[in-house]
Amino acid sequence: MFFFVLPGFIIYSVFFAGPTVAALFLSFTDWNGIAPTFNYVGFSNYTNMLTDDPIFVQSLGNNLKFTLGVLIFQTVLSLFFAMLLVKNTKANIFYRAVYFFPTIVASVSVAFVWTFMYDPNIGVINNILSAVGLESLAKSWLGDRNIAIYSLAFVQFWAHTGQMLIIFVAGLHAIPKELYEAAEIEGASKWQTFKSITWPLLAPSATIVVAYTTIQSFKAFDLVIAMTGGGPSYATEILSTFLYHEAFINFRFGYASAAAVIFMIIIAIVTVLQFRLLKSNDVKF
Repeated sequence: MFFFVLPGFIIYSVFFAGPTVAALFLSFTDWNGIAPTFNYVGFSNYTNMLTDDPIFVQSLGNNLKFTLGVLIFQTVLSLFFAMLLVKNTKANIFYRAVYFFPTIVASVSVAFVWTFMYDPNIGVINNILSAVGLESLAKSWLGDRNIAIYSLAFVQFWAHTGQMLIIFVAGLHAIPKELYEAAEIEGASKWQTFKSITWPLLAPSATIVVAYTTIQSFKAFDLVIAMTGGGPSYATEILSTFLYHEAFINFRFGYASAAAVIFMIIIAIVTVLQFRLLKSNDVKF
């Protein structure tokens, strides 16, 4: 039995447990990633980050805005489209494939396409707005620090809504049709049917969608780096790009490790809270 679990244990230890312990250890040092020696600094990395680092605080705030925007719109839209395309007709299967397609495209490719579309001079979006007489709505979508993070959030949920749609479709197919027939006989409205049958029985699927979307949004590194690099003026800097800049640009691996530990704790807390909120799976009339 031991030899059956050994490969999985080795992979888990090398690629997860080991790096996690190493990051925790390095978070108490001032290692720069190059020097063979380092000094122990205790909790100073953590205290400086939480009390005297406005960029970290801004990154955390940006990440929360980004995650919340993606979570709300991606979950609502994917559920809406899933309910529209739940029947296995040829047209619905085709549309599911169309919506799913951006998911299999590399994030960097998606970033390049949307960077062009957001371009304030030759971008498709501003050109369309100008063509229909809405020039006043044309903006520098990635250059305006007040809206840049929301522009990135739109690209994120555009690219991954189709992925969540498939999960919801699978959840909808697992709901017994007899429940809907019973609700129809009882004279339940569509809203009552959704509230009492569809949503409660979709709880497992919704839990997966919400948890995965949250983790995915917190880790949206490649999209942000490719489109804005964290700018302008750190307006789109999120925790994952903050880690990158601190470790590989500023060579503060100890400091970046402390940020990684905080990052991991935040994701763990948010995920646990989401599972607790969505674990109810009772059908109530």
